[in-house]
Amino acid sequence: MDKDQVIKAVKDDDVKFIRLWFTDVVGTLKSFAVTASEIETALNNGMGFDGSSITGYQDIEESDMIAMPDPSTFRILPWRGKEHKVGRMICDVLNPDGTPYEGDPRYQLKRALKRAEDMGFNHFYVGPELEFFYFKNSEGTEVLDKGGYFDLTPLDVASDLRRDTVMALEEMGIEVEYSHHEVGPSQHEIDIRYNDALKIADDAMTYRLVVKEIAEEYGVYATFMPKPIFGENGSGMHTHQSLFSGDDNAFFDGSDKFFLSDTAKGYIAGLLKHASEMSIVFAQWVNSYKRLVPGYEAPVYKAWSRRNRSALIRVPMYHPGMEKATRCEFRSPDPACNPYLTFAVMLHAGLEGIEKGYKIEDPMEMNLYDLSDSERKEMGIDTLPESLGDAISNAEGSELMKKALGDHIYTRLLEIKRKEWNDYRVQLTQWEMDRYLSIL
Repeated sequence: MDKDQVIKAVKDDDVKFIRLWFTDVVGTLKSFAVTASEIETALNNGMGFDGSSITGYQDIEESDMIAMPDPSTFRILPWRGKEHKVGRMICDVLNPDGTPYEGDPRYQLKRALKRAEDMGFNHFYVGPELEFFYFKNSEGTEVLDKGGYFDLTPLDVASDLRRDTVMALEEMGIEVEYSHHEVGPSQHEIDIRYNDALKIADDAMTYRLVVKEIAEEYGVYATFMPKPIFGENGSGMHTHQSLFSGDDNAFFDGSDKFFLSDTAKGYIAGLLKHASEMSIVFAQWVNSYKRLVPGYEAPVYKAWSRRNRSALIRVPMYHPGMEKATRCEFRSPDPACNPYLTFAVMLHAGLEGIEKGYKIEDPMEMNLYDLSDSERKEMGIDTLPESLGDAISNAEGSELMKKALGDHIYTRLLEIKRKEWNDYRVQLTQWEMDRYLSIL
């Protein structure tokens, strides 16, 4: 939709309120509502808000910001009922003079896409697989079922939940490929069909809210926490990605034994080289590193493969030799990341690899979990950071991260994550008390 179409839709559908959405630096969805009578003003001039109250945004002495709605993102919220309808638009955040605000994650993704376009790639396609858990409530981890991967039995009591969630997502203009029970008890996945990265980042933010809203309607709780249950698989956001020039997949080369072009190989090499620096974005929480450990299908080893899911990057082999299907899958992000920044840093890392001609070794097709540390070291296979503290150390001084995030977000994100890590480090856990109190 354009502005005029939004104004007409608001009138024709008797929409009473329009929620304006944007995200803070860590990817928390922010929102405020305007009435239908204000929609034209909002679309033409944007709406002011206090940026000093938003995590990672402005200081109090320079707090005035503008939320400028993107009319193409207008949707009616299906869970708000048929009466007193509520719409939503996703906003770009601007400075008072109308220039893009450097602290807006959506702007940083647009900036990354502009770099790709300048290099001849007019489409950066991504397809994320967001996993999540359903629990009885937000106070604990009591599961709804004990089903397993792809189970279709009475154990999978969340089938109706997933069905209604998929229907709500489609009403929100999000195309869904499929949904299923995941490996862990009460763990599920609904996969969004790939599209341009900006739309998918908007869709991922919407997806997380829709999953939670529909769960609440059923009286249960949905969480995207990376590792909520000890001893079970955590939740990931495996992200498929490719670059296109027009209708041509820049990752495809029919004459290559892997069907990968030099562009694809440089891109993959860029992801591998800069993975540790990017970890602070795609695995940004203390809890993220409880998922990124060997043995739970979480890739921690910096290598690439074709069918082997123990590697950090996989080139799916579902349709070998098919141009449109040629892509790489980056397996380390989790669904609690900021999708705008995650897509931006991945794209910058890949473009860096293309620009600088990074090289990759042959794929590692063996199960990397079965190798000893010394065997992996001999083969030159490094690991991702083991904690948020390690991730912070890898990001500090990273020229790529400064380039990808901009000075403002880079500085603020490090500040926020240092505080989180320091708050965590001083905690006394029950594990420590049980292990040490009676013997030390």
